[in-house]
Amino acid sequence: MDADLRPLWLANEARTSAHTLEVRDKFDGRVAARVARADAALLEEAIAACVAAAPALRRLPACERRDVLLHCARRFEERAEELAQLLCTEAGKPIRDSRGEVGRLVDTFRIAAEEATRIGGELLPMDVTPRATAHRAMWQRVPIGPCSFITPFNFPLNLVAHKVAPAIAAGCPFVLKPASATPLGALVIGEVLAETQLPAGAFSILPMNSADAAPLCEDERFQLLSFTGSPDVGWELKRRAGKKKVALELGGNAAVIVDRDADLADTVQRIASGAFYQSGQSCIKTQRILVHEELYERFRAELVAAARSWKCGDPHREETFLGPLITEGDALRLEQWITEARAAGAKLLCGGTRAGALLEATLLEDVPEDAQLVCAEAFGPVAVLSRFRDFDAALAQVNRSRFGLQAGVFTRDLYKAQRAWDELEVGAVLIGDVPSFRVDHMPYGGVKDSGTGREGPRFAIEEMTQLRMLVIRTP
Repeated sequence: MDADLRPLWLANEARTSAHTLEVRDKFDGRVAARVARADAALLEEAIAACVAAAPALRRLPACERRDVLLHCARRFEERAEELAQLLCTEAGKPIRDSRGEVGRLVDTFRIAAEEATRIGGELLPMDVTPRATAHRAMWQRVPIGPCSFITPFNFPLNLVAHKVAPAIAAGCPFVLKPASATPLGALVIGEVLAETQLPAGAFSILPMNSADAAPLCEDERFQLLSFTGSPDVGWELKRRAGKKKVALELGGNAAVIVDRDADLADTVQRIASGAFYQSGQSCIKTQRILVHEELYERFRAELVAAARSWKCGDPHREETFLGPLITEGDALRLEQWITEARAAGAKLLCGGTRAGALLEATLLEDVPEDAQLVCAEAFGPVAVLSRFRDFDAALAQVNRSRFGLQAGVFTRDLYKAQRAWDELEVGAVLIGDVPSFRVDHMPYGGVKDSGTGREGPRFAIEEMTQLRMLVIRTP
């Protein structure tokens, strides 16, 4: 085995390949690692092994699945700094955010370990009708079977964890394709899984080109496809997926409403973080900021000051808050969107300067609703401000988006908070916080173009299992 080549994981075993993939440091562009890349033949081998492993994994006792997950959590803690540095390099994620993601990786595996022993069933009363008084019924959840997973670049540890850990908890074997730009963290997860006693073939982790990955969507041996990524790709995969169950997490352009009674200092601090953390490369990063007109001028001045305070540069430096975007092309795209918005009448409040893949924290106001910065997903350190007078009109403005992942509302009015929860067309409403907040046991997912299904271990396990009834008649 080439000492400089990181192996892929095929049927629980490290394998090399005739093909390789270069992983570059997203800040300086140097080649940071070379990994083995799967082709169509290796993928077929992985699928066959996944299918063969399903009966053994289905029969694995819950306590053993729990122990596999707890072993992983312990090992990730032991390798935490190594994982954080890998993440900082392959994703360009500032080191403080990288360490935070490693912590969430540990959390997600621990939560899934707890849920592995809670997959229960229920007695169903049958005497609701005279014709069933001699019957008893109950149901249980059983593993759905072989799963295929496709994960993105922006959370290359924790978004892998949100598919892998629930699958192990549920008893489902899987084949995972990590993002080609950021496969290193997923391969370390494979190293740790290989230390356990999972049945042979229970997992494969295959960096590969999208051109070779069609069977992950189309092969009928898979019973579930779980994809996190762009809406255009996700809905096309769903169209091609056939009869299998499909779970999609497809991002958004999350909005936050700041009502007249909000605590100004606290609100500014939360929104300044929510708009720009991880260089804005998060599905729930705060993109649209709607502020009551009575608070708008003061809020704008303080938010601009906060945005200008964020340091942009080398993600390995402890003081860096904004690192590079995943590619220079993504930074160029946002630079163009900013230019287009300004040409349409928007005012630049701060930022807007690009250097390679680095883009300053950028705020604009008076951006037309049909501009890309409002109606599309920015996925970078850019946010737009607008003012409102009527709370219900602000709710309607949030709902005009084709996305519906999460939304935040800063208000102290209980009735407005309840109305927001009732009216906003999103997967989650956060009161007194930004839409960028997530704890890993939450049901997480969206509506409209933001996807279908929910993650969070308990809820992902529901996606990865199906109900099986038992009815017993007493003569």
